[in-house]
Amino acid sequence: MPPVTVSTDIDRPASEVFAYATDPSRFHEWQKGVVSGEHAPARPDGTPERCMTVRRIGFADRPNTSDVVQSDPPRTWRIRGIDGPIRAQVGVDVDKLGEGRSRLTISVDFTGHGIGRVLVPLAVLPQARKEMPSNLAALKARIEAQAPD
Repeated sequence: MPPVTVSTDIDRPASEVFAYATDPSRFHEWQKGVVSGEHAPARPDGTPERCMTVRRIGFADRPNTSDVVQSDPPRTWRIRGIDGPIRAQVGVDVDKLGEGRSRLTISVDFTGHGIGRVLVPLAVLPQARKEMPSNLAALKARIEAQAPD
C-alpha cells in the first residue's frame, strides 16, 4: 500500500514550519494520540539522533523510538521506527511558497512485525488515513496562531 501523504499551505516561513513540525516535544499539540515526545541528539559513538514519543493506544501508553535518518533544515526530515510491532517511517517536507508562506507535506508508512503485520493493513493505515488531515489542520491552526519569530 502507498504511504499516507497529506499537504497543507501555512502562512509562516519554512524555518518556523520545519522547527514546529519536527519538534517531538510539540507533537502532542497537533497529533492525535501523542502523550509526549522528546529528542535525543546523536552521540559521539555514532548512535544516531533519535525521536522518542509516547502514544496512547487503547487504554495504554506505548513508547516508541525512531532514528532520524535525514535532517536538512528547513526542508526535509525523515525518521524510521526501530522498536515495537508497528514501526513508522515518516517524511516531512517543507517547501517555500513565497514571502512568509510554506507548504508542509507529511508522509507516513508503516512496517508490521509480529502481530503488527496483521494490524498495519487492517487498523493502522485506515486510522492514519482518517487522522492525518485533521492532524495537519491542527498543526496549521496552532502555528499560524503563534506570534511570528
